[in-house]
Amino acid sequence: MVAESRFVYVTYIRTTPEKLWQALREPEFTREYWGGTRQESEWKPGASWRILLPDGRVADTGEILEYEENRRLVLTWRNEFIPEAHAEGHSRLTYELEAKGDRVKLTLIHEMDRPDSRLIGMVSNGWPAILSSLKSLLETGEPLEETRRWRSGD
Repeated sequence: MVAESRFVYVTYIRTTPEKLWQALREPEFTREYWGGTRQESEWKPGASWRILLPDGRVADTGEILEYEENRRLVLTWRNEFIPEAHAEGHSRLTYELEAKGDRVKLTLIHEMDRPDSRLIGMVSNGWPAILSSLKSLLETGEPLEETRRWRSGD
């Protein structure tokens, strides 16, 4: 079944699948390129997952659906701090990593079985900056300036 609202982003990052996998999950990386946030999970199917804002508030929650180390991660995702997005319920996020010589093809799919999802509209504006910053961090050692801190007022 095809989701009614979907955002897909593909990028190539000069790194290894192992390093990219680490950067997608581990707090010491996510804090640098994702506005100071950190993720918490046991990273296995059925485990809970959440993103915490720098001030400790819970931003998003979900459950790990699939976990294939260095290759594929699928989880449910529900926003917890924007009432309109929270009301839509759970979306699904998929990361797919594919080695391509000295780089890794990263495909992100964020989707929801709901037409004209407000959440998917919001994340489609955020993911390009976050993933560009991740790419910059892994390739140059520096994330993009605008993604280093959580925007005040969010």
